[in-house]
Parts: sequence; structure tokens; C-alpha cells
Amino acid sequence: MSASLTSELAGRIAVVTGASSGIGEQVAQALARRGAAVALLARREDRLTAICADIEARGERAVPFSVDVTDSAAVDDVARRVRETLGPAGIVVNNAGIMLPTPLGDPEPKDWADQTALNVGAVNYTVLAFGGQLVEAAAAHGVADLVNIASIAGKTLFPGYSAYAASKSYVIHLGRSLRAELGPKQVRVTTVEPGIVDTELQSHIPSEESRERLAGTRTRIEWLTPEDVADAVTYTVCLPPRVNLAEIAILPTRQPA
Repeated sequence: MSASLTSELAGRIAVVTGASSGIGEQVAQALARRGAAVALLARREDRLTAICADIEARGERAVPFSVDVTDSAAVDDVARRVRETLGPAGIVVNNAGIMLPTPLGDPEPKDWADQTALNVGAVNYTVLAFGGQLVEAAAAHGVADLVNIASIAGKTLFPGYSAYAASKSYVIHLGRSLRAELGPKQVRVTTVEPGIVDTELQSHIPSEESRERLAGTRTRIEWLTPEDVADAVTYTVCLPPRVNLAEIAILPTRQPA
């Protein structure tokens, strides 16, 4: 078995939500390569098990936790199990999310509710469940990290996707407020705001027209990869404890905003 790429994060426990694919999967892989023991959280147990097996085959540590992060009691239970299995979480990456169009001319109340539940509610539940562990880990290791994955849509006009954009605006402002509260406790808070990324997110859009419109941007924009975002997350949590990248906008070079 090969050793980790580096030992920068040795001794640190990481939690990644939405870890069964895309950005979450690549963040988990990257953190493990740098020495962190990683708890992978998502609903798809088979995917989590396969990813953890891949990580462990390299001689690194990863544990799957199948959970619906929109269920606050279930998230609390997983937080307890993570602590018992690995120790208090010192890196928490709030990544689980969904993007659905919500044009007012064709209202689908469930699409509004689902995005609020996952993009806002699950973020809150994860912060509440792991916040105490982050403070504890910071006291023990000199630093801890809460990383929230938002979107550049939270800072720009995104016609037809108002519920999604508003949910990501919430994540951005939540991060700013939490940083003011947690910074004095040596817990860094970082909000990552990607532009368009090649993930499963687009495939969840029920409207074929909307999917095709997004796909059409490939002719003029080279989309980001999940690895690009994972690199940014890993970079920030490996910085010296005195340095906090509070917000990172990561965009395709040709995407204006």
C-alpha cells in the first residue's frame, strides 16, 4: 500500500457531506491523500463504501456514514458516531446540495422546498452537529476548519434559479457570521463559491430544455472539474493556522460571473 501524498493533515479528522460523487468525493480523496482520516457522509451507501475502499487501498483512512443530512436527528447521530470512530472532527466540509430551476411561470413548490431543505437546512444541521467538535479540535491541534460550499450564483443574478441562488446567498452570509463567532476560537470558516462545475448537479434538473441550455455553455466555456474545487479546499485547510481564506470564488476562465 502506498503512503499518503503528504502528511500535512496527519492527526486531523475530516467530515465531508455529499461525498458520494462530484466535489464531495474529490474533496474526501484529496484530504485523505494529505493524511487526514475522513468520514464520508451521503445517502448512497454503495457509493460511499466503494470510495472508502479506494482510499483505504492506498493506506489511508476513510469511513462511510450513510445519512440523509436533511434529517437533523440523523446528522446528530452521525456526529456522535464519527467522534466515537475517528475522534472529534477538525475539518468539516459542508458540500451536499442541489440545483433546480424555479421559474415563476412554471411553479413547482417541491423544487423550492427541496432546495431550502438541502442547501440551507442541511448546512445548519451539520454546523450544529459538528460545531462543538470543531472548537474542541481547534483547542487540541491549534486550528480547525469549517468549509461551506456555496456558489457564485449567491452573488450574481441567476434568472430562473432564484431559490437556488437565494439558498447559496444564505450560505455565504452564514459563513461570514460564523467566522466572526468562531475565529476567536481558532476555527477558520471558509466559503467556496464555484462557477459551473462538471458534476451530477446538472443531471438532477428535470427540465430537458434547462439541461440543454446549460450544456450549451460548453461550446464557449471550459467547465471546472470537481478536482479543481477540491484543490482549493485542500489548499485552504493546509495553510498555517494564522491564515484564513474567508471566501474563495473559483470560476472557469471564460465564465464572466
